[in-house]
Amino acid sequence: MEERNCCYPRPQLVREDFCLLDGSWGFAFDDTNIGEKEGWFERTESRREIQVPYTYETSASGIGETNIHPVVWYWKKVKMGSWYKQGSYLMLHFEGSDYQTKLWVNGRLIGEHTGGYSRFSYNLGVQEENSEIAVCVRVSDSSSEEQMRGKQRWLKDSYGCWYVQTTGLWKSVWMESVPASYISNLKMTPDIAAHTIALEIETAGMQKDLAAECTVSYEGRKVNCLTGMLREGRLDILMNIYDKTVHEWGTALWSPEHPELYDLEIVLYREGEPVDKVSSYFGMRDIRIRGNNILLNGEPLFQRLILDQGYWKESGLTPQGDEALLTDIERVQSLGYNGVRKHQKTENERFLYWCDVKGLLVWEEAPSFYKFTENAVKEFCIQWMDIVRQNYNHPSVITWTPINESWGIMDVGRDKVQQSFTQMVYHLTKCIDPMRPVIVNDGWEHTVSDIITLHDYEEDGSRMAAKYTEFKEAILSGDFYHNNYRSAFADGFSYQGQPVIISEFGGIAFEQEGEEGWGYGNKVRSSEEFLKRFSSVTLAVKQLPYVCGYCYTQLTDVQQEVNGLLTEERDFKVEPEKIRGINEARTGIFFNEKCH
Repeated sequence: MEERNCCYPRPQLVREDFCLLDGSWGFAFDDTNIGEKEGWFERTESRREIQVPYTYETSASGIGETNIHPVVWYWKKVKMGSWYKQGSYLMLHFEGSDYQTKLWVNGRLIGEHTGGYSRFSYNLGVQEENSEIAVCVRVSDSSSEEQMRGKQRWLKDSYGCWYVQTTGLWKSVWMESVPASYISNLKMTPDIAAHTIALEIETAGMQKDLAAECTVSYEGRKVNCLTGMLREGRLDILMNIYDKTVHEWGTALWSPEHPELYDLEIVLYREGEPVDKVSSYFGMRDIRIRGNNILLNGEPLFQRLILDQGYWKESGLTPQGDEALLTDIERVQSLGYNGVRKHQKTENERFLYWCDVKGLLVWEEAPSFYKFTENAVKEFCIQWMDIVRQNYNHPSVITWTPINESWGIMDVGRDKVQQSFTQMVYHLTKCIDPMRPVIVNDGWEHTVSDIITLHDYEEDGSRMAAKYTEFKEAILSGDFYHNNYRSAFADGFSYQGQPVIISEFGGIAFEQEGEEGWGYGNKVRSSEEFLKRFSSVTLAVKQLPYVCGYCYTQLTDVQQEVNGLLTEERDFKVEPEKIRGINEARTGIFFNEKCH
């Protein structure tokens, strides 16, 4: 599986014939917004170059200019190589472009897209053999607080925990060759109790007389094969994968300890002749809430998460290949964490693929907007649904977190309209994915939520333990105000017995030599001082019997924020074995001690 999916940008719907367009593109700033009026879309090249998918703000792009430029242009000539099958359609995919994108091919406007965090695609039709096309892309961005921007600053200079903006193409651009009838979407839903995988297959192009053959295998051994006829471009098929030669209980389950994955191949037929073939994979796992417990595959799960913002010193939000992603995943696991809260970012899908392979749990979070308007609500709903649909199939994703710390909904504590928005987002997410837990407003002022999460950067472990023991009832009733004078619940909402997780704590600022930045609370000056405080607050949280997980802030330093366990270069600040020992220490209190 790892070899098959190597470098493929869309790892859960893989075809053989594709072309990655990352690399050198022509590039230009358009600060006065004259490009369209002057017909820049008819150009085929530029005197300036940029390395895609790195944005101009990063040194990896070859430019490294951090000033705000609201409009940027890209040009690239692409020749149809051996990867393009004669007579097939040419698909052009953008994994992520921030924020409003317009595409021209050979001077003709093809389409427009709004949003910076999900994949979008265009069918460019049939191309001539060995022909060349001229691709032109215009991307406009703004400092509007209404658009989903996550940790991107909207002021001229970085401040607090907001960083240099990201403008333009920041994820891979690629092409693939597809036939006249092709598989366009695949949704996979496991049911471990029934030993089944439900497949929802959608096709595009010519829809007449299509059948799909679906083959599930495990480690090269065929488990089941079913064929069904498509109706109006769709096939829903339920496959039983019970097989005691695979596992003694009939199904190999996915978990952090045993990230077992099944392979799937789908062949599309017309009148007995194959017309398209894709490969994919899935994990059989179940995540659900029972009372105040979170269960993975029916067993209580204690989540040891770390906040991961996914920034790199030379490349900003864009990882420099799979090696960078694997380094982060391996660092996280070596520190004794079993998952990440991917914060204010929809990560490269290659990251989720490797989390599936390596067994790392993921909380998927929406980048926030910061000003509540009707337009912000509309765009958020569209873009969040795209994010949920795109990442639905990954077994590593176990929680959806649409909103963080009331960002963009600062009056949700008392405002009924903003409360209605959070309720709508919760139910909208559940319409697409009824199984995964949804935390609508992570940190405080919860309305409807499957998990109650609390943020607390208390420095002293004894005070932390005392607060959450002595004032437990007041905290869970919403009568206890902390965290900038905000309570756990918005007005009119109350605790309903949900699981409780401390989803942000720690944030210890530990500057390395030559650094200057900020973290939460007083800075520490030595590894001994750091470990003393880290142990104090972490063990305090672990010993709370009603808390079933935590998320430490954070994995790496990010620009002016120096509270990472790793530097921006991914070097450990303290010995990872000592951090791991604290994370995996047996406290003797939590009911599911084996998960520690």
